[in-house]
Amino acid sequence: MSEDIGIDLGTANVLVSVTGKGVVLNEPSVVAVDTKTNKVLAVGKEAYEMVGRTPGNIKAIRPLKDGVISDFDVTESMLTYFIDKLKLKKMVSKPKVMICAPTNITNIERKAIIEAAQKAVGGEVFLEEEPKVAAIGAGMDIFEPTGSMVIDIGGGTSDIAVVSLGDIVTSESLKIAGDVMNHDIVEYLKHNHNIIIGEHTAENIKKEIGTANIDVTDIKEMKVRGRDSVTGMPISVTINNKEIAEALHTTLMIIINGAKRVLETIPPELAADIIDRGVMLTGGGSMLEDLDEVISTNLTVPVIISEDPLENVAKGAGALLDHLSSEAPKKKKFSLFGNND
Repeated sequence: MSEDIGIDLGTANVLVSVTGKGVVLNEPSVVAVDTKTNKVLAVGKEAYEMVGRTPGNIKAIRPLKDGVISDFDVTESMLTYFIDKLKLKKMVSKPKVMICAPTNITNIERKAIIEAAQKAVGGEVFLEEEPKVAAIGAGMDIFEPTGSMVIDIGGGTSDIAVVSLGDIVTSESLKIAGDVMNHDIVEYLKHNHNIIIGEHTAENIKKEIGTANIDVTDIKEMKVRGRDSVTGMPISVTINNKEIAEALHTTLMIIINGAKRVLETIPPELAADIIDRGVMLTGGGSMLEDLDEVISTNLTVPVIISEDPLENVAKGAGALLDHLSSEAPKKKKFSLFGNND
């Protein structure tokens, strides 16, 4: 018996689910490499801690950008490390692997992801569109003749889709998501407080006091340490959540406008379904405070945040593999990007 594997190969995190066990791994998509020897020194959490803190000969690499592979060899090394860590190769023989990708992926990017997964895991590899898988992982029954809408905000991409009868009716993939939000915070503090901060600090600010509500009245403050952009000396400043809302406003409106464009293209019957069922918000970016309320106000439809937004894609990949197994004669229907055949 083989145990099927679902992989959320994200720009910020890699999550792996295994049949009957659920999500068994969740680690940052980061690899630390010695540039002199090209030797991999650390992967995942350990490598993430090195970001911004390494000497000149050690480089912390994020091998995925905008939801797709930017460094094939490092991606393969990363996946191989995670699979070996879980000892899955000893437990399974020729597993089926479901791996997820943005909706606007190219054929070249598709082949790169499949090849990396084959080399790291082996077995039969299927690619599926991320918002569809996220919707399944969030508990939506996408195989009904009813419209379901999902907004999946990850690290590199925001994928927006309306799904019905197991397929995507219309979708849009934006290369605007969590990483861009972090960059927004870095730039805002540089220009408004003359302080230079790193990626880790921006991420922590977003988690601690980040909000999507530009009219927030419950003010929260946070002390931030960094480097003075004028003198170069270490400094600390106090910022508040209203400033972070201002920093993120333009990026969030791009995502909201993308959702509006998707809604504008669907048949009236599906629009009525979405008014009744609401929009499912998933992915790590959906955890930003007040984001559901801001999106709901702009789209004039209910918005619900899924219970486990970080794990939805990995869980959905596992569930879709189960569906594939039970619908083997129809498997082409459930693998829109195809497999390795």
